[in-house]
Order: sequence, then C-alpha cells, then structure tokens
Amino acid sequence: MEERVPVCMECEWWRPQVALSVRSVPSHECRCSSFAAGVTTFLVTMDSLLSWIAVNIELVYVLILSVIVGIEVISKVPSVLHTPLMSGANAIHGVVLIGAIIVLGHASPTNTLAMVLGFFAVVLGTLNVVGGFVVTDRMLEMFSKRKQNVP
Repeated sequence: MEERVPVCMECEWWRPQVALSVRSVPSHECRCSSFAAGVTTFLVTMDSLLSWIAVNIELVYVLILSVIVGIEVISKVPSVLHTPLMSGANAIHGVVLIGAIIVLGHASPTNTLAMVLGFFAVVLGTLNVVGGFVVTDRMLEMFSKRKQNVP
C-alpha cells in the first residue's frame, strides 16, 4: 500500500510518497502553488543575475571602484564650492541629452520599451540641463554688482 504525503496543508492536496522527487503542481488555485511559483521566479531571476555578474565581473569591479573614488572625491569638496561645481556639472550634462536624443532617434518604433526609456531620458536630461543653467544664473547674480535705481 502506498503511503500518501500531504503537499498542501491548507487545501489537503495529496500525492503518493513515490512521486516526491517529481515536481508537481496542484490542479487547483491555492497558496501553495502561487508561493512555489513566486519562489521559482525569484530563484531564476537571482540565477540569471549571478550569471551576468560572473560574466561581467570586470564591470562590477569598475562600478565598485568608481563609487568608492566618487565618495572620496565628493567628501573632500568644501561646502562653499559644492553649488558652483554641481551647477556646472549639470550644465555640462547636455552631452547626455544629445546622446538620449540620438538613441531615441535610432530606436525602432515597434520597440515600446526603448521609446519610453528614451523619452524619459530626454525629459530628465532636459530638466538637468535647464536646472544647471538656472542654478548657475542665480549663483552668478549673487556675485554681480547690483544696479542702483536713481530717480
């Protein structure tokens, strides 16, 4: 006689003991099947992420090194120079805006993801450039001589 083992305690879905090594999913909707699907999706995603990291380990090293160097460089900048440097850097990011426009222009019209990401890149790049110029203009106004209105 086969011993039967419960697989899902909530819905009492059973399968024979011999079939424990075989992956089977209940034929009904219950929490056990959705949980198993979620865990499987997570494991597949993590496996693909880890395999990408293994293939591109040099890029990961460059990313980690650039984060460490960036933190060290930024922490050494005095607060008085922070605003001028950041506003100038934002204004220089017009190169990013031009790159986003070029990429958006070369995207296939049927590739919705590329079109949406390109659109957001253009919008955010434009905001960055305009913001850099606005902050730079406000900063330069602080150092310019004020005009005196004489009647």
